[in-house]
Parts: sequence; C-alpha cells; structure tokens
Amino acid sequence: MLFSSLTFIFLFLPVVLAVYYLAPLKIRNLLLLLASLIFYAWGEPVYMVLMILSILLNYCCGREIAANAEDERKAHRGMIFAVAVNLALLFFFKYYGFFLELVNSVTSVELTYRELALPVGISFYTFQGISYVVDVYRGKAKAQRSLLNFALYIALFPQLIAGPIVRYEDIEPQLAQRKVSARKLGQGAMLFLIGLAKKAVLADTFKTVFEEISAISASNLSVPMAWIGCITYAFEIYYDFSGYSDMAIGLSRMFGFELKKNFDHPYVSRSVTEFWRRWHISLSTWFREYVYIPLGGNHCSGGRHILNLLIVWTLTGMWHGAAWNFIVWGFYYGVLLVMEKYVWGSEVDRLPSPLRRIYTAVCVLVGWVFFFSPSLGAAFRYLGAMVGTGAGLLDAGAGYVFFSHWLYYLLAVVGMSAFGGRLLRRIISLPESETARTVVAGILFFGMMAISVAFLVTETYQPFLYFRF
Repeated sequence: MLFSSLTFIFLFLPVVLAVYYLAPLKIRNLLLLLASLIFYAWGEPVYMVLMILSILLNYCCGREIAANAEDERKAHRGMIFAVAVNLALLFFFKYYGFFLELVNSVTSVELTYRELALPVGISFYTFQGISYVVDVYRGKAKAQRSLLNFALYIALFPQLIAGPIVRYEDIEPQLAQRKVSARKLGQGAMLFLIGLAKKAVLADTFKTVFEEISAISASNLSVPMAWIGCITYAFEIYYDFSGYSDMAIGLSRMFGFELKKNFDHPYVSRSVTEFWRRWHISLSTWFREYVYIPLGGNHCSGGRHILNLLIVWTLTGMWHGAAWNFIVWGFYYGVLLVMEKYVWGSEVDRLPSPLRRIYTAVCVLVGWVFFFSPSLGAAFRYLGAMVGTGAGLLDAGAGYVFFSHWLYYLLAVVGMSAFGGRLLRRIISLPESETARTVVAGILFFGMMAISVAFLVTETYQPFLYFRF
C-alpha cells in the first residue's frame, strides 16, 4: 500500500484516524502498531516475520545491554552482537548476490544463487534498530521496557518503508506520552497534501519524461537532451523523496508524533558540503553519529580524516544499492567533500553566490548520473553525451521536451527554493481575519488534493523511488 494510493487516502487513513482518535489513550499505541503491521503486511506479508525478528532482536539486546551496564565487557559484547546480526540480515537480503557475482568474476568458481526480493524498508528499520542498541550502550537512551512501545518505534507506518530514519532518543518520550489536537491534525494534513502534490503532480510527471529520455541510447543523445534528462531526474528524485518525507512527517503529526525534517531546500546549496547538510538529513546524521564519529571524525590527523570521509561515503553509496554505480556514487561524494575541505573549498567560498550554486548544481547533476544509470559503463556513456560525444549540440527534440513541460519545470524551480514556502504562507495570510485565512487555506489545500487525486486516477502505478533502497 502506498501513501499516494487511493486505497490509502480514502480508506486506510480515515479509518485508522477515526479509530485512533476515538480510542482511550492507553490503547492508542496498540491500535497504531496493529495499523502499522496491517500496512506493512498489505504489500510484504512474507517479510513480516523478518521485521518482527528485527524488533525482538533489538528489544532483547537493548534490555541485555542495560542490565549489564556496570559490566563494560558484557555490555560491549551485547552491542556488538546486536549490530552484527542486524548487518548480517541486511547484507544477506541486499548484498549477498552482488558479492557472489564479485567472487565469480575474480575467480574460476561459478557460485549460483537465487535472487530474493528486497524486503521493503529493511535499510531503514535496520538502521533504526542499530541506533537504538548503540544509544542504549552509550547511555544516551534508556532501554525500552515496553515491547509494545519499542515495536511501535520500529514499525510506525508513516516512516516504516522509506524513512526518515528516526533515532530512538529523539522519539522516546513521545512513545510514552504525546498530545493530539485539531491543530496538529490540520498541520499534519496540510504537510501530507504538500507531499502528495510533490509526488503525484511533479515527481510522477518527471518520471515519465525521464523514462522517455533514458530510453534513447547515449550515442543518440544530444548535449541539451542529456542535460535536460539529468535535470529532470534531479527534480524527480527530489520531489519523490522529499514528497514522501513530507507525507511521513505529516502523517506522524496527525498521530501526535513530531519528526525532524529530512530535506531543507538542498538544491539552493552553495557547496557540496552544504548540499549534504540539506539532503536526506536523517541518513547523513545517522552515518555521522554511528560511523564517522566512531572512526575518529575530524579529531585526528589529516590523512585519517580523509580516510574516514572516504569510508563513510563509500558505505553511504553501498547503503543505496548493491551495484558498482552506487559505490562509485558514494566514493565520488567522498572525494568531493575531501577536495572542498582540503583543496578548493576556500576558493569556492570566495566566488559570487550564483557561481557557487552553479558549481554545486553541476557536481550534484554529475552524481545523479551514477545514481540513475543501470551500470558504470552506462553512466560514463551518459556523461560523455553531456559533453558532446553523443549526437552533438543541436536537437529540436530537446526544445520540444522542455517547452511541452515548461510549467512543471517552473513549478519545480519555485518549489525547490525557500521562496515557494514563503509564497504559500503569503497566500494563506493575505486575509486579515483568522476565519478568512482558514477558509483560504482550506480552499487551497482542497484544490491541491483534488489536483493530486486527478493525477493519481489518470496515471499508472508509480512506486516511490526510495522503496528499492
């Protein structure tokens, strides 16, 4: 079941909200957990067992670590065991095929394996489980005594299958007690509708355009068409994933939970370093807290700091997928961040702001080529087309693609900047009276929902991009 499906919008969500708000406080967590399990089982009934195993593993290990808090060796051993099992499960379902192919390619052995479907959300709930046991070991969080509350932390349906990655210490108090109100319900609904419009109107449209462009072989791509294709994908993945995050945060707020934002207008960044402070914030934070800092962070020699950055970003690439193009994509960003830190960062800082944004945009667009390409060879061929090794500089088709979708590109540019949010708030605040502002907001968001539903009805099924990670 998808947030952007009509079944979810008009059946599942209204029923769950109604039951949740009418239920006594003491059983709301149970109801929300049952709803989350139904939500997950709707699309992944077989892998329910795997998620439940993850819940039990991390719950028991957290209790064991806390019980041995005075015995450093036992507590450390329990934490290492929990992290190792979590990573082993993730490795088996996500990477074992990739590594067997790697072994086959470098040896004479022909190992065969069965391709398994990747359990939806495994990368996200595994990282949440790891953050929990590590924070309990560090003393940053108390071990959760209630299995029900811990299961809800892992399985909470708004952020279960594509994040944001929620750290346990950020949500622990809300599991025990949180407030719901008409105001929070309304705010959550508005944020959900903004995310829905991002997904249904913009991301799905850009997906269709990009699929048409990517179907053209690199040798037949002109320079403008190649760049338009790359820019289109950049818009698609941003509006798809930030739209999902908005919907997840909005849904959580409807049920009383406050989650941190996952995107902060990343495409207006003036350096690659800034871009990664604004893009997929929960993932960057997780890697900083649980990989980068334990490796030594930047409190070490220059050479070790460079190695730490390259390790973290290579692992970030691997987290996104078991393929060489993802690994190179992560390593590419590691190199860029090292260069900004030690080589040309100060020079970039002295450039005028527009040039800094252009520099960042070009770096990010090149990175997206590695990300969307099916293989490393395909990525380099596409990059070649972007600099003129394809069909040359002139192409009437590129102009047709752009001008036939100019309104979507314009909306995308406005929406990716802080100006878009200010414009929305300005429209709502135009009337002087509170009642009139409420009416204007209602009309605006009802119209947004109607347009989004119209797109959902007329378009074919379009899953969220990050479901495959």
